[in-house]
Amino acid sequence: MKNINYAELTFEPVFFERNRVYRITLGGLLFHDLFGDKPEDTNYPEEWIASGVPATLNGGDPHEGISKIKGTDVYLDTLLKAEPERMLGGRKEWGVLVKALDSSMRLPIQAHPDKAFSKKYLNSRHGKVEAWIILATRDDAEIYFGFEDRINEKIFLSAIKRNETDKDALVKLMHKIPVKSGDIFLIPAKAPHAIGKNILLVEVQEPTDFTITPEAWCGDELIREDLKYLGLGRDVALRCFDYSIYGDGAEEMGRKIPKKIIETDQYSSESLIGFSDTPCFAVNRHRIRGSLALQNAPAVYFVANGNGSINGGGTLPPYRKIIQKGDYFFLPFALSGLYSIQSGSNPLELVEVLPPEI
Repeated sequence: MKNINYAELTFEPVFFERNRVYRITLGGLLFHDLFGDKPEDTNYPEEWIASGVPATLNGGDPHEGISKIKGTDVYLDTLLKAEPERMLGGRKEWGVLVKALDSSMRLPIQAHPDKAFSKKYLNSRHGKVEAWIILATRDDAEIYFGFEDRINEKIFLSAIKRNETDKDALVKLMHKIPVKSGDIFLIPAKAPHAIGKNILLVEVQEPTDFTITPEAWCGDELIREDLKYLGLGRDVALRCFDYSIYGDGAEEMGRKIPKKIIETDQYSSESLIGFSDTPCFAVNRHRIRGSLALQNAPAVYFVANGNGSINGGGTLPPYRKIIQKGDYFFLPFALSGLYSIQSGSNPLELVEVLPPEI
């Protein structure tokens, strides 16, 4: 496109085209209730929300994973570079990736690099700390976080070898935690983990697609070596696993309890993940019965339940847009305090994602 006025795209909350991303795992059935999608499990089990991050498995498409602004051919990463002041208020980058993920199968056992590892081996200033806000589950939902017992590299390598013929060799080492709607977990970099089957969640993470998985199998499919270790080789890649995270101590480390921020007759707000938990991002949840002013920007907002409208903007005619469960948008820095959310016939639950503190 030529002669694009990028600034005009920042005068209102920024909405996006749908952005389902290919993975080697299956899922997406529960997107029917969230987004209204066809009720089926496919190899597109993730919706990347207001994403400026390309997916590792891009099939040759450099825009795979990057969100396109609704009704345009402009991608979010382009707009962030074109209008950094209005979008980010002087920040060098947005610095967060948000996803909705629905798993119909257990994901491979994995860990993610920390910042130091990424800087040394992956030419990135970001690792991959992530948080999970569980929205819904099917039957027998569970996650895997930490090892069941204290192990060492020798035991882990032995299990990796056995895994070539025994598909359960690695998962047998893991600590299982039953989960339900409303549960919240913070997964530090280097923590061994996997999302289990039958879980719909919002995932907030550092802006990378770096995953180390030593498992040989994903369901009945063999995982290619280049996908397992990010091209680093096994010995280097496995430095991303922290063997000290195990047993009940793992759950105590990862599980987070919401903290009340404020409650009024119009809304209640709580912190799900705070900057005291991680410097990488913060996540708040607002339950709106009346009206809530959107004071925090830049931010991504995701409607987890209910319906209502976005109002305001200081424009003529006044801005008003109907929103419902599954909608999401990016609020540019320049629009802080100019818009509000009004609940509709059903109280509206809004998840707010904030970037790292400057």
